[in-house]
Amino acid sequence: MKIIPRSRILFRIIAYTGSIAALGGLAFAGYYAYKSRVLPFPSFQHRSLPSPVQTERGLELRFPNENLIGIVGEFPDELTAYLRLQYLRSAKPLVGREILMTSSEDKTGPVFRLRVLLDNDLLGGAELLSQLQIEHYISHFEWDSPPRTTITEWEQQNQLFEEAYQQPVKERLLHLPPAQLHTAVAQFILFKGRTDPRIRRQLEPDLKAMSRDDSLAFAADMIAVAKFYDLPLDMLLGVGAMENNYLDVRGDLKHAVWKRRAQRGDIVLKRRGGRVLVSNYSIGPWQITRETLRYVHALYLKDKRNYSDLPERLQPPKKLDLDHVDGHVLTTYAGLLLRTLLDYFHGDVEKAVGAYNGGAGRPNLKYAQGVSIVADYAHRVLGMAAGRKGIAVQETPLTTVDLTADP
Repeated sequence: MKIIPRSRILFRIIAYTGSIAALGGLAFAGYYAYKSRVLPFPSFQHRSLPSPVQTERGLELRFPNENLIGIVGEFPDELTAYLRLQYLRSAKPLVGREILMTSSEDKTGPVFRLRVLLDNDLLGGAELLSQLQIEHYISHFEWDSPPRTTITEWEQQNQLFEEAYQQPVKERLLHLPPAQLHTAVAQFILFKGRTDPRIRRQLEPDLKAMSRDDSLAFAADMIAVAKFYDLPLDMLLGVGAMENNYLDVRGDLKHAVWKRRAQRGDIVLKRRGGRVLVSNYSIGPWQITRETLRYVHALYLKDKRNYSDLPERLQPPKKLDLDHVDGHVLTTYAGLLLRTLLDYFHGDVEKAVGAYNGGAGRPNLKYAQGVSIVADYAHRVLGMAAGRKGIAVQETPLTTVDLTADP
């Protein structure tokens, strides 16, 4: 983590302010002036004024009520807020800090906010929250210094959310109301895609964050495929999250396999002893390799199911073009492969999921455990959100501290 000298932040604060009430916002401004960036100041919902105090750690700005809160997220729906709450708790700078999820009514409806309880030092809080923003954990923050009674009310409200989302959901996801299920799955897909480190940290400039429309289409595909092949939807969600967080990216670019002979569409790397070495990279959100695509397409051609029951976009073509496989059809191939593996292992989900990654001969049980953790989490959270209707069907998000808006 980059450390910004506190003296430098204080210098910027003094340089830009004539009012002590604006110190919080200008601490933020000083940090970003140092980083040569021009961003809006965070607002400061002060209820009391801070005073400078000299401590062993240096100069601190403390509030007389001893309370300092950072507002780090604001959302129109409960599910997105809860997913972000859990995500922020895993962020290294916030480990061990209390983060509260609260709700209130606004002119347009319910608003869900995430608040971080900070040490009573405005300068230290500026360092922490500015670092979260520069590392793209949050897009914006605001300050508040409420009375202890208000914080207690927020803690009680947060406890109610925690208790609700910790309850087990016994009903299968596919048995939930279709509209709520579709939106909940789309929100989960959108959340996982946009918190992927490659997106959050902008590690791959060509990799674009998923749009809201993309997530809705992906969710519809997954639900349709899960129904068609009689698959647990949470298993599909778990595999998609483990493989590529639902992002359309090629993987295993250096992976290759030896074959007896080259087939149409193969990328031949070497020839030796009557055999050929061909590229076998994986594609799409499901990370299906080129050779596995050949295998699954052959399964499809032999399959007796009525594929006209699937939406047309999910129906594979009769001829496979390895260089031009439609993204919707990839979801169908993933579903067929998982269904085949489930049948092969007589319904043993762990072995079937492990074989999706390691092959039928050597199922990757560690991978299967990871999928199971994600699947159980998705089942519990999405099932609870759909049951509580804690999701937003509307497409217009809040913009003040929105962490899900399209870039």
